[in-house]
Formats: sequence, structure tokens, C-alpha cells
Amino acid sequence: ISINCSHTNIGRYEFIHWYRQLPGRSPAFLVSVLQGSKELLDPPGRLSVAADRRSSALWLSRPRRGDAAVYYCAQET
Repeated sequence: ISINCSHTNIGRYEFIHWYRQLPGRSPAFLVSVLQGSKELLDPPGRLSVAADRRSSALWLSRPRRGDAAVYYCAQET
């Protein structure tokens, strides 16, 4: 499964952060990256940032029922 996010006004040195909020819980940090891609261990997957940094995609390689959540992306300001 792939979850996409748009970052149309991102600055050159602003990090992209991803969080997930499981039902009944507060948002929890997953990963952040400036550019390129980064592997995730829990949940298993990868965060990839487009070359122009205007979008990113969080890919879950083996989604399980327990990964059902609200996923948020944010950029550093």
C-alpha cells in the first residue's frame, strides 16, 4: 500500500516527517527524511521523496490489520 503526500511549498532544507495515529491513541512519529528514501522497520516499508521534493510516498510492504490508522505527513517550518 502506498500513501502519498504533497509538499508544494517546502523549503530546501525542511525535513518531511510522517506520523501515524492508531485508533484511540495519540499520533506517533514514524520517520523523517530530507531527500531520497529511507527504510522503515515498524511498520515494514519505505519512505520515498520525489527528486523535486514536492511529494513523498510512504509505502507499507506488508500491511497488517494492526496498521490500520490515520497517517499524517508534515514538513518542518
